[in-house]
Amino acid sequence: MAFGAFNHHRQRESMADINVTPMVDVMLVLLVIFIISAPMFTNAVQLELPKAQAKAVPQEAETVSIAIDAAGTIYWNNDALAPGGLEQRLVQAAGVSPQPELQLRADKDTRYEVVAQVMAAAQSHGLTRLGFVTDPKEKK
Repeated sequence: MAFGAFNHHRQRESMADINVTPMVDVMLVLLVIFIISAPMFTNAVQLELPKAQAKAVPQEAETVSIAIDAAGTIYWNNDALAPGGLEQRLVQAAGVSPQPELQLRADKDTRYEVVAQVMAAAQSHGLTRLGFVTDPKEKK
């Protein structure tokens, strides 16, 4: 039964049988764990949701480009505005549904005060979709 452990002159032979008992034990333990935990994953609330035939109609929002040059002149879609013209255009844009997206482009030499005034005017009229447009930095 000792497989020749007391005979030191005999060469050791490799054991040709695979012991599968530990593997079967692990598989049975995993099976029990999955059997116990499976009902916990199926506790969903059964609901009968209402059915509707209407399809949502997507509406594309208009994009308005507001540009400010270094001198502080404001452009609405590449059209120069008079000093009070921005307020009038913002009132018109706020009344449109869905609200347009304002894309603000400012020259790098523009005073921040002018940019802040445009942003404040847009916010005061209820326009909330405002984005800044920049040029990508050139790689050296």
